[in-house]
Amino acid sequence: MHSDFNYKFLPPEPSVGHFVESIGMFHNPSDHPKEVAIIPDGRIDLFFYQSPDTVFQVWLMGLETAPKQRSILPHTITFSISFRPLAVEYLLKSSIAGFLNSAKEMPADFWGFHADDLNDFDAFYKKASLKIASLLPPEVDNRKLKLFDLVYATKGEMSVKELSETACWNSRQINRYFSNQFGLSLKTFCKILRFRASLEHLAQGRLAPELNFTDQTHFIKEIKKFSGVVPKELSKNKNDRFVLLSVLKDQ
Repeated sequence: MHSDFNYKFLPPEPSVGHFVESIGMFHNPSDHPKEVAIIPDGRIDLFFYQSPDTVFQVWLMGLETAPKQRSILPHTITFSISFRPLAVEYLLKSSIAGFLNSAKEMPADFWGFHADDLNDFDAFYKKASLKIASLLPPEVDNRKLKLFDLVYATKGEMSVKELSETACWNSRQINRYFSNQFGLSLKTFCKILRFRASLEHLAQGRLAPELNFTDQTHFIKEIKKFSGVVPKELSKNKNDRFVLLSVLKDQ
């Protein structure tokens, strides 16, 4: 939390951990816009948003593969549910491939949420948790469960071939699934997760590559590709512009 820009993220109930990564909020209580950098993190975000000049809105964000600059307007509040990829098929039940690096506006009453739900984050968390629990499928394709468990456990460092063999799922079928559901390849998704894992090190001021980058040059290139800046500048996180990095630093 920061006096001019507030944020809070809580882990989900354990029973929905395969589908949800966190439930959170952003609030800009100041009279000035807050400039932030949105960077790829492998999450699919559902935003419930309101500002003094807009009506209540719900937006579903596709996966990001490149950094973007955004301005959070004064006196706006946003609550969010950050999903893992399995949620796309099993909870949202609709492909997000068509809005890679963009967003789709959802019905204003999506999942039964309304403007009043933005008044109390704890109540929102409980309502979101109950709604998600009610949507849990009776069963999930075991290959998909195994694949995503491996991808997250290895921080995106396992090759597509190894993932395919271990999950007992044909690599061509995997890439067709990723393309149809998310609009990118498994290899690209793994690179994003490796980048995100590197953010945890950069948040602590550790600037050398600690994952399977070829060398320092490769590391710098990948960090810049996904964040727009070199590791040293990213680590400094001037004005808390990279909110994800600020969150990791506070953990």
